[in-house]
Amino acid sequence: MLSVQGLGVRLGGLAILRALSLEIPTGSIVGLVGRNGAGKTTTLRSVMGLVPVESGNVVLDNQDIVRLPPFERGRLGIGYMPEDRRLIGSLTVKDNLLVPAWGQGRHDADERWDAVAALLPELVPLGRRLASALSGGQQKLVALGRALFCAHSLLLLDEPMEGVSPALSARMAEVVRAFQATKPGLAVLVAESDMNRVRLLTDRITTIERGEVVPGA
Repeated sequence: MLSVQGLGVRLGGLAILRALSLEIPTGSIVGLVGRNGAGKTTTLRSVMGLVPVESGNVVLDNQDIVRLPPFERGRLGIGYMPEDRRLIGSLTVKDNLLVPAWGQGRHDADERWDAVAALLPELVPLGRRLASALSGGQQKLVALGRALFCAHSLLLLDEPMEGVSPALSARMAEVVRAFQATKPGLAVLVAESDMNRVRLLTDRITTIERGEVVPGA
């Protein structure tokens, strides 16, 4: 379970998150919906440890992780798909997925690749291609695969279906649900600006406006 309690974040002197609180129960998929600039990306980056938190707590499975560096959070089984994909263009598709396992010193990299490839067979013929040579949609699939590669307790998806076709959006939603079925305790938080896209994954939706959760929305 992920519990975010009273999260406050300031960037460039501006308050981005204002005592934001939300909970993602074990085994659930929750959508975080809001306009551009509402604080969705900052929320996910705060959970991942990529922005400094001024106040509040981030609790994962009863452990407060708010002071842990990002690589330690990754070791706890958090998978993160950033909005801009952040692939390493000079590496192959397969190596982009393997990098987190190498960085964490894990010995099950090949097994994890096989598990992700079973869910996303589209990646197999792309395995030896450079990430920089892929289309935007293909890069989205690789970024999703890398997030699945790391996720065991929590999966964070930032605008996963933005800019892709309806067919690919549906495919990505199908993959996420199939992945969660293999890990019943996995909590999933999906940030999206489009309500219709997020409903491909879940009807459990939290609305964010100006860095705050909208009660009852």
